[in-house]
Amino acid sequence: MRRQIQIRDRWKEQRLVTSRLLFTSVLVLAMSSVLVWRLFQIQVSHHEVFAELAQGNRVRIEPLAPTRGLIFDRNGQLLAENLPAWELVAIPEEITDLPASLQALEALELLDPAERGNLVDAVNSHRRFERVVLANLTEAQAARFSARRHRFSGIDIREGLIRHYPYGDLTGHSIGYMGSISAADMQRIDRANYAATALIGISGVERSYQDELHGTVGFRQQLVNAQGRVLVDPASIGASSDSMPGNLDTRWPTPGDNLVVSLDIQLQLAAQRAMEGLRGAVVAIEPATGDVLALVSTPAFDPNRFASGLSHSGYREIETDPDKPLFNRALAGRYPPGSTVKPFLGLAAMNLNALNPDDPTFCGGHYSLPGQTHQYRDWRREGHGLVDLHRAVVESCDVYFYRLAVDIGIDAIDSSLRIFGFGDRTGIDIGGEIRGVVPSRTWKRNNFSRREDQTWFPGETVISGIGQGYTTATPLQLAHATAALASGARFRPRMAVALQTADSGDVVTIDPVRLDSLPEIDPRHWQRIREAMIGVTEDPSGTALLAMLQTPYRVAGKTGTAQVISLAQDEEYDEEALDERLRDHGLFIAFAPADNPTIAVAVVVENGGSGSGLPAQAARRILDAWLAAEDYG
Repeated sequence: MRRQIQIRDRWKEQRLVTSRLLFTSVLVLAMSSVLVWRLFQIQVSHHEVFAELAQGNRVRIEPLAPTRGLIFDRNGQLLAENLPAWELVAIPEEITDLPASLQALEALELLDPAERGNLVDAVNSHRRFERVVLANLTEAQAARFSARRHRFSGIDIREGLIRHYPYGDLTGHSIGYMGSISAADMQRIDRANYAATALIGISGVERSYQDELHGTVGFRQQLVNAQGRVLVDPASIGASSDSMPGNLDTRWPTPGDNLVVSLDIQLQLAAQRAMEGLRGAVVAIEPATGDVLALVSTPAFDPNRFASGLSHSGYREIETDPDKPLFNRALAGRYPPGSTVKPFLGLAAMNLNALNPDDPTFCGGHYSLPGQTHQYRDWRREGHGLVDLHRAVVESCDVYFYRLAVDIGIDAIDSSLRIFGFGDRTGIDIGGEIRGVVPSRTWKRNNFSRREDQTWFPGETVISGIGQGYTTATPLQLAHATAALASGARFRPRMAVALQTADSGDVVTIDPVRLDSLPEIDPRHWQRIREAMIGVTEDPSGTALLAMLQTPYRVAGKTGTAQVISLAQDEEYDEEALDERLRDHGLFIAFAPADNPTIAVAVVVENGGSGSGLPAQAARRILDAWLAAEDYG
């Protein structure tokens, strides 16, 4: 059978190739049309839009940090300023061996070896061409580095500003200090306004008035290449230079406002000297305005150490100090007020018609509740004999106020102390203040979880009469209440009294804030208590007589002693046998001149014993500085 041979169909193949060429040509033509149309849009129709985008690719905005506002005391003394400083900076791409360079800088005592890991992380977290600040240098350190600069490729020094506090630790707890911006800070601030700022107020006035002191950030445009490296900076070629491409702009930052605070730095110095070597706090207030004249917590810390960049090891050293220099005792130290509450309770009892101030009460050295054998002892073992309200305040008779507390009851004690600000924050315009405690039946139910602990016992009322038990107050709250006792009005304690605007230099005063009025109290009752407090410093049996001898002004005061540990019924208090930190706290409150008060002061000395000793002596030096001494020395 013959085999059939199939011959190729050339016409069919030609038609197939022709159709494919036609399809491909149409597709290429369509795509070319789209490309041409898109090029027309970019280069003609939307030229301005894309030109601006292209400019954004080659012009970078560099933020410029504003100069922080200055802080002055009430007399114009500078408390916080900005000083020129040297910053040690690194450019990562120019450093050949980072670990070796850091080690060499450590050998020159320019860096802390403990910080090496953090510095390596900081350098690696930046782009290779960006400058990274390694440390702030002193003049001596900058000179030491300059002499050896040739040995450090990629490392240099530049000028900057550093916050400086001329009075050092004298203002650490009041003015506060600066520190790095934290993640929590980033949530509350306007990030755009802090684009060029690495530090922020951490405590005190620096934090409370951060927005006013900070100012407004500026900017300047820089020409950069595709990698972001600066090619043209308007700071290096005048703004009108023909060699500057485009219109590179500069908007200079607006400095922060200057702040005037209520502190008198000389009085502050006198208070610190009076507390030298002691743990405790002093707060002095102007009764007519609420201005805080002095706020001292000892021991203190130097805020300049933080401003210059405190190392982790340096911070741990301060933080682990057993005397807790970072702890602001004036605002956050909670102490039993002891006998300093007696004038307030005496005034309350008279206002409630719960006692006749002239009626005598017998003090035999101890007090017992009806039907009970437990004895609540007086500080004077043999007792005071017959005492009226005046003598009970002058000699600080505990038995008199044990009975008074039982007579008026814990609810009256609670309400009477609260009208003077006890048990709450005063509302001072710096952070860190805590509440005091004025106990009551309701307070106990709300603060104890076990039902058996929620019961209020009669004995707790007894000791509340002398400011013991659950009752606590801060030195600020004691000074605030004393100022109210002196003036008959309550003003919110404040630090800031005026702002000087950066743009015009105008001074804007801040008005004092008067709080809720005190209840209507018979003027004769006010006078009774004030005379009794004057007797504390002037009567032969007054507990503060020795501390206030021969003052050229009259002082109304009250001593107080607060137990740190409880004693058994038959146990005697032996100060010498106790560890120093278990001894009683000493307190003293006062206002002067007694007939026209211009200052109210509260002093707390931790483990300082009787309030008639160290606290009253410290108060005398403070009052002398304000009222008598010519040189505040």
